[in-house]
Amino acid sequence: MSNEKIIVRGARENNLKNVTIEIPRDKLVVITGLSGSGKSSLAFDTIYAEGQRRYVESLSAYARQFLGQMDKPDVDSVEGLSPAISIDQKSTSRNPRSTVGTVTEIYDYLRILFARIGVPYSPATGKPIERSSPEMVVDATMGLAEGTKVQVLSPIVRGRKGVYQKELEDVGKAGFVRVRVDGEMYEVTDDIPMDRYKQHTIEVVIDRLVVKEGIERRLADSVETALKMGKGLVTVSHEVDGEWVDVLFSEFYSCPESGFTMPELEPRMFSFNSPFGACPECTGLGTKTEFDADLCIPDKSKPVRDGAIVPFVYKSGEVKEWWPQVLDGVGRAMGFDAHKPVSELTEEQYHAVLHGLKEPVKVRMQYARSEREFSSKWDGVLNVLRKKYEQTESEWVKQDLAQYMRTNPCPSCHGKRLKPESLCVKLADVDISTVTEMSVGDAFAFFEGLWGHLNDRQKAIGERAVKEIRERLGF
Repeated sequence: MSNEKIIVRGARENNLKNVTIEIPRDKLVVITGLSGSGKSSLAFDTIYAEGQRRYVESLSAYARQFLGQMDKPDVDSVEGLSPAISIDQKSTSRNPRSTVGTVTEIYDYLRILFARIGVPYSPATGKPIERSSPEMVVDATMGLAEGTKVQVLSPIVRGRKGVYQKELEDVGKAGFVRVRVDGEMYEVTDDIPMDRYKQHTIEVVIDRLVVKEGIERRLADSVETALKMGKGLVTVSHEVDGEWVDVLFSEFYSCPESGFTMPELEPRMFSFNSPFGACPECTGLGTKTEFDADLCIPDKSKPVRDGAIVPFVYKSGEVKEWWPQVLDGVGRAMGFDAHKPVSELTEEQYHAVLHGLKEPVKVRMQYARSEREFSSKWDGVLNVLRKKYEQTESEWVKQDLAQYMRTNPCPSCHGKRLKPESLCVKLADVDISTVTEMSVGDAFAFFEGLWGHLNDRQKAIGERAVKEIRERLGF
């Protein structure tokens, strides 16, 4: 076998016609030629396929079952060939959430580090927050207005997939009657609909009471029971103007001044791929692609009902369907003439055209011999277009509507991709998003100097994670 060159004899893969070739070893060799001349067939389907096949065959039968073995290429012989790898010219990942940090797994270590030794701060006061005791939960509840209806709930399942029939049976055996599943109230004995492949939140109703003097002891007992069943978590739900408002208390972290609470820190809180960490507004992308008012109404000198709103206009210039009559109704409701230019609308009227009205508008349709008037809900130009974009199954319609959309930083997280409570956790006064925005060199310098900001407990817990991060950044 030659140690200086690779010799391929009689290659007939795909469109190769009995090709024989010698390729020097330990050199950078480029194969060029016209499209269809057999470059890939020679490089990938012949030379690489044979090198990979020989390597896999050298492994044990146990190891081979985990590897996809390629078929023997159509070639007489290949000499001087070592075990081979191929590098395809394609993107590492098509996931829009992928970053250098996630692909290199540095971000996984970052999540563990912040979850285990991060310090949570209150967004209201800027001070470190501490764990809530049962007494603090009772005091906060008793601080509500007298006569307020209160429910003490114990979260036993939070955002996990499954049906949890056994857990519900155990709740019934423990003597509890009601549960709240995904925000809906049920009795334990009910046939509660749960999709095995969707995430569910199950809370046991421990007690229902009204705030008044003398309930402190009962409330304290209920809170302690809820904390025990919920593994340190209790939800106090109280009624405000007919709506139920939930406040989550944790035995772990709570700000006594602002009332801000957060559950036990865990790695998924810092993942923008998880609903527990991702910003709910942009679902962890950091950007939102929305219909843009300036793209939908580029020429404000045109009349509201006659061509100003471009997505409502055919290429011929005719306004689509019944939109002129609907816009006439919006004008009557808001006190403007839809025949006038958009530029003459007040800010409030322009907002109503774009974002809709709470009350239905009266639409008058003129037919050949009669006129009909009826009420219709007006969601606004941007919402109408968004609904059409989300509901259509036509790719042509989506492409047509996409020209009126613009991608901007998320207005909620400002591109940081995480929930506000996740960004409240800091190391050396820096949150995880700030670390990910650093260059590799700056991040390496940050972790080089991090040790001086940690106490002995944090050093003992975070030593291995910091070591891994530094090694990967250094590489």
